Formats: sequence, structure tokens, C-alpha cells
Amino acid sequence: MPGRACPGQEIALALGVLDAGGIVACPTETYYGLCALYSNISALERIFALKGREKVKPSPLVAGSIEALDVLELEIDPVSRSLMERFWPGPLTIILKTRKELPRYIAKNGKLAIRVPGPSFALELAKASGTVLTATSANPSGLPPATDDCQIAAYFGSRVDLIVKGRAAGGNPSTIVEARGGKITVLREGAIPAGMLEIL
Repeated sequence: MPGRACPGQEIALALGVLDAGGIVACPTETYYGLCALYSNISALERIFALKGREKVKPSPLVAGSIEALDVLELEIDPVSRSLMERFWPGPLTIILKTRKELPRYIAKNGKLAIRVPGPSFALELAKASGTVLTATSANPSGLPPATDDCQIAAYFGSRVDLIVKGRAAGGNPSTIVEARGGKITVLREGAIPAGMLEIL
């Protein structure tokens, strides 16, 4: 696993919260996300309880680099690798198979959803952590995803351990894709149009 980067003060505070099993609400390149260490079961359970999210809907993940994905023991096919190299960091979530047994909160049927996010606090936090974080949208299920810290406070109050002040861009969420039989299947078209996903 890659080592931790030298963090700034705000990132260091967020890392301390994550290491203590806490939840950090921070901007991604699209909306605010709820971040926790992917391996901390109690933190994952808290996120699902906060959101009222069904356990059959795993949380997507973020990493600070392609190399950081090694901890998940993923099967990365050539098409997915090409997409990573072209669109990461950025709002493209890729469904991948894993050879590792992972919590049901982040994986289902041996697959998970992950991206290296575009420029954002979430990207810097993931880089500094040297590992993989959750990045489910910061909202109770059924309500709009949050775009600023005030909306997070209204949704969750003190039930989130750290709310990073700021604003996310909003707009379209990340595009979700999966490589099947050497071809790209778009599961949700978002910030990256489907037409841009052709492998050259």
C-alpha cells in the first residue's frame, strides 16, 4: 500500500477522524461525500444508518491513485485500465471485480464501484490516507445530494464527526461504467458523456 503523503492541517484533522473510526463529510469533484476507511465496519454501519441506505446498495469508493487500488486485490481488465488512464482523476466510477472478501457495505457479488476523483478535498484526503475511502453521497436516501457544508449540517448535524467547510460543484454525478466482454456498458451517464468513453 502506498505510504501516506505529508498532509496540510485540514487534511491532517480529517485523517485523525478517519483513523479514529469516524466519518468525514467533504467535497468531491461533484457533490459532498461521506468518507470513512473502507475497512472500518463500524464506520460503514454508521454511514448506512445515517443515510437510511439499503444494505443491498454498496457504497462507492475513492482512492488517491491507481496504485492505491492494490489493497483491494482487484481484477483490472485492459478496457478498465484504459479508462482509468484516460479519465482518472475524474468523475468516472468503474465497476470492478475483486478477489478479496470485502464488507457487504462496499461490495456485492464480488464487485465494487470505485474512482480516483477529480480535484477536490476528497482526492487530497484519499491521497494523504494512502488507502481507499468510501464516498457515498452526503444525503439521507431520497433527498438531494449536498453541495455545501450548511446542507450537510442541516441533514446530519453532529452525527457526522467532521464537516469540511466549502462547496462542491454539483451538476451531474459521476458516470458509472463496467467493462463486459471487452466492451463498455454505461450504467449511469453523468459528468462524462457516454460518447467520450470509446477506447481509442
